[in-house]
Amino acid sequence: MRNAFFATAALALIVLAPPAAAQNVSVDVRVDRLEKEMRAVQRKVFPAGAPLEAEITRPAAPAIVPGSPSSTPVADLTARVNALESQLASVTGQVEENSFKLKQLEDAFNRYKAEQESRAAPAVVPPPAVAPSAPAAAAAAARPTAPRPAANGASEERKTAVAAIERPLTGNEADDAYSYGFRLWSAKFYPEAQAQLKATVDKYGSTPVASKAANLLGRAYLDDGKPALASVAFYENYQKRPKGDRAADSLAYLGEALIQLKKPADACKVYAELEQVYGGSLSTGLRGMMDKGRARAKCTA
Repeated sequence: MRNAFFATAALALIVLAPPAAAQNVSVDVRVDRLEKEMRAVQRKVFPAGAPLEAEITRPAAPAIVPGSPSSTPVADLTARVNALESQLASVTGQVEENSFKLKQLEDAFNRYKAEQESRAAPAVVPPPAVAPSAPAAAAAAARPTAPRPAANGASEERKTAVAAIERPLTGNEADDAYSYGFRLWSAKFYPEAQAQLKATVDKYGSTPVASKAANLLGRAYLDDGKPALASVAFYENYQKRPKGDRAADSLAYLGEALIQLKKPADACKVYAELEQVYGGSLSTGLRGMMDKGRARAKCTA
């Protein structure tokens, strides 16, 4: 593009008078500046891929009234530069708008994460020991003693059932870890599934299986009645792995978690982000889930 501009400018230098040559120098300066700005915008918009060439359409030639001077090459070049400046301003504005929307989403879920951490169970201060009266002690001795749970909070029966879930041994440790978490979740052993899937994400977070494990971790929290923890897991999976296998799923389920947290306005923002980022590749199931979620949250757009 720059070579074409300079070729036109050289032709103008030959044909036009000295004042036109001075105008061409000004245009060259604008072209240099615009090319630098366009490259900066392209690096921001396309950080991982090849930038696209801007499509600049030559402005339609105005009707020439007989007796009026015709358009000069420099005037035509100036009009094309004006068109380039207009498109650059439009692209820059769009980038700033998208950055602002993403910043809003990040701020909202940082608040959710802080709220969840603040809701952690406080240390329970035991009441002062009081010696029981004689009648009370006798009544307590007469009551049958309930069976004591296992040290880790799980009954022996549950521990036996969990132990019956087969651990896959295919030789692929990352996939086996995720598959075992999936089997625990399918059997509705949600706390055990959460522990297994969290360990899988922590250990294999840089592998392709992490997207599936993190998404299923959020679902295990959601199925266990913990929408706040689920929202954090879903959002972090989308934020850290936007191109992962389950990134779109995490956004869809994040909307569901926010509805359960009685935050319909934020759920609508999440659904808008889901449509904007993955709308063209959403499966029928996820689109149906999104449409139902929008109706429940009473989203206006």
